[in-house]
Amino acid sequence: MKTSIKTSVLLLLMAAFMPAMLHAQTASRENPLMNEQSPIPGISFRFIETNGIRMRLATAGDSGPLVIMAHGWPESWYSWRHQIQAVAEAGYRVVAPDMRGYGATDAPPNVEDYDIVTLAADMVGIVDAYGEEQAIIMGHDWGSIVAWNTVLLHPERFSALVAMSVPYSGRAQQSPLESWRAAYGDNFYYILYHQEPGVAEAEYDADPYGLLSRLYLSPDSPREPAQITDRHRSAGGWIGRLGAPQGLPEWLTQSDLNYFVGQFSEAGFRGGVNYYRNFHRNWEITPQLATARVTVPTLFIAGENDVVIAGASQGRLQGAMNRVVDDLRDVVILPEAGHWIQQELPEETNAAVLDFLRSL
Repeated sequence: MKTSIKTSVLLLLMAAFMPAMLHAQTASRENPLMNEQSPIPGISFRFIETNGIRMRLATAGDSGPLVIMAHGWPESWYSWRHQIQAVAEAGYRVVAPDMRGYGATDAPPNVEDYDIVTLAADMVGIVDAYGEEQAIIMGHDWGSIVAWNTVLLHPERFSALVAMSVPYSGRAQQSPLESWRAAYGDNFYYILYHQEPGVAEAEYDADPYGLLSRLYLSPDSPREPAQITDRHRSAGGWIGRLGAPQGLPEWLTQSDLNYFVGQFSEAGFRGGVNYYRNFHRNWEITPQLATARVTVPTLFIAGENDVVIAGASQGRLQGAMNRVVDDLRDVVILPEAGHWIQQELPEETNAAVLDFLRSL
């Protein structure tokens, strides 16, 4: 009888804990990055549960105000490798997550799992995990889009914003996806290409080195001729339209590129591409932002030759953002730099960021 009772209790305990054990084993098996050690001394990894996912954070600094650094596409926490310790050494606790769908962070299966409301809630979840009322948020590329929207949706949880490369001038009157479809029609545009279910990630997963080595370049980096020159989408995908590099830019070592490639080789591109698949949904689910303003102190940084700002001057960018930002402290345009600003010009980027933080 006693043996039977012990067996029953054991079976109940196994039933209770087995799902969690299997989840951990499956996650580890499916994503070896969960067991990875940080490649940079002084930066450590931490995992948290936030908003229904497990998220990996690259961290530095033991005390001070919390700073969250949100990366873009196709990037990684590693995109902030030059900023994490510099900001931590200035007296801040720094957290650079693998964003949802990237690296060792969970990648939920559904497209709607990556809408802007969910991504903003991920950022709030980081603040909660650290037991803080507020944090400073920084973002680059898609991380900038997340950062802008996070301070709009949760203004009480963030005390300042640094946005890089992607400015914000208010909610569009029309879905941006509809605008791009009208503008490009049958011609190739990577954001429209990313709308096709399963297509873009299949191309990128098959050749992560080919994609990343072609994207992580300076505006003046020499390239081989593109393999696809026909502008129509029917002519092919994206990698063949990007000329192969004739060498790495001076700001990117082979080791750096290999690290990025390794992250995407393990995690895949689907999660990051799903951010793009939510452009229309994001517009539909945020009508409340039509009149919302950014109320926190804000800094904007971009490279002079960043294709995203399309040659806009400092004054033009300042005027556009001032329409919706109450306290735009500065617009910093770094000369001759391209899109990967915090990697291309880390010292100049850090100087601008630290000047801004000291002003708060």
